[in-house]
Amino acid sequence: MTVLTPVLSAHWDDPDSWTRRGYERHGGYGALRKALDTEPDALIQLVKDSGLRGRGGAGFPTGMKWGFIPQPAPGDSDAKPHYLVVNADESEPGTCKDVPLMLASPHTLVEGVIISAYAIRATHAVIYVRGEVLQIIRRLHHAVREAYEAGYLGADILGSGYDLELIVHAGAGAYICGEETALLDSLEGRRGQPRLRPPFPAVAGLYASPTVINNVETIASVPAIVEHGADWFRSMGTEKSPGFTLYSLSGHVTRPGQYEAPLGVTLRQLLDLAGGVRQGHQLKFWTPGGSSTPLLTADHLDVPLDYEAVAGAGSMLGTKALQIFDETTCVVRAVLRWTEFYAHESCGKCTPCREGTYWLVQVLRRLEDGEGDDADLDTLLDLCDNILGRSFCALGDGATSPITSSIEFFRDEYLEHRRRGGCPFDPAAATLFAGIPAGVSA
Repeated sequence: MTVLTPVLSAHWDDPDSWTRRGYERHGGYGALRKALDTEPDALIQLVKDSGLRGRGGAGFPTGMKWGFIPQPAPGDSDAKPHYLVVNADESEPGTCKDVPLMLASPHTLVEGVIISAYAIRATHAVIYVRGEVLQIIRRLHHAVREAYEAGYLGADILGSGYDLELIVHAGAGAYICGEETALLDSLEGRRGQPRLRPPFPAVAGLYASPTVINNVETIASVPAIVEHGADWFRSMGTEKSPGFTLYSLSGHVTRPGQYEAPLGVTLRQLLDLAGGVRQGHQLKFWTPGGSSTPLLTADHLDVPLDYEAVAGAGSMLGTKALQIFDETTCVVRAVLRWTEFYAHESCGKCTPCREGTYWLVQVLRRLEDGEGDDADLDTLLDLCDNILGRSFCALGDGATSPITSSIEFFRDEYLEHRRRGGCPFDPAAATLFAGIPAGVSA
């Protein structure tokens, strides 16, 4: 297997990669011309055949999602409009793949939007981007303006008779708006809170009309599939998780950054490319898909990073945000910081998440300060059990993942906080507590 497969990131280092001229120099918008000569249903089938799965976390088959859109009967003038919404509200701790993609090559996303909207017969598309990333918003606006000027957007695109209007919408900075139905409420001018499903967005989404919502990387992968075909895409990755993807390495790694590789690559391979864990230290724990996925340890270095294998290891591939932590990290403190984030970002709509994340923070603070007791671990697990699967959306579930997994792998480190009357961690000595070597789970 080829370790790196630069497709999306192939030309990120070009000085003008973010301009239309720079994008077209490498064949940009060629896939659009090819797509406009293809029937929309054939494009949906092509994406189905490619096996492209959503790159936003859940890994749902993209072509299948597109196929859920109800198509109007011929001559039905009362049919509701279709919408395409791109979820660019990347804000989970550790997740950092969509922002660099939009910064370095926004036209890749714009071309993907046009092709995808054409396939689902949408005449309006929206890129919902996080409001804090002002430089990204400016890049997207510039790219959209260039696309309009070149005739790639607007009326009668490239003489095909197809019309599309694309809007870049800046959110106000709420993590919950990364949840697709909360994003739709935000777009409609409401407070961003998850909706009850069914109905699902494919039937009643934006303005109660059929809507497809996809992640940035998912949509940006479409032009390459149209250009090179489903078999080419399936030549990378695994049978059930085909294709290439962006892995984001951050934390205690020598060369953090984006590594585009086939699904199924291992963390050991990626760390070799990234220069390994920072010099003089060793891996303690890591996240395979951002802070909302269960932690893994050095014992999982050779787990293939695809949806099935990571699930088999007890975690989730998620957004492929690989946060690397060495033995100088207190796992209790790290989990507490994540949990504080989830408690702060809870929209408050459902009781399990609103109340549960609050109490998770209180118990974790007691433990981290050495004021808790050994029964607090059971309390934490009981709280997690009452949140998992009972909250309105996945935010509550994600808040429990680092807690339950860290207790599984580092239970003694939690208990030692109580025994020592505070955090026993000594960064200078790079050990957790006496009797347990650095970097080794108790």
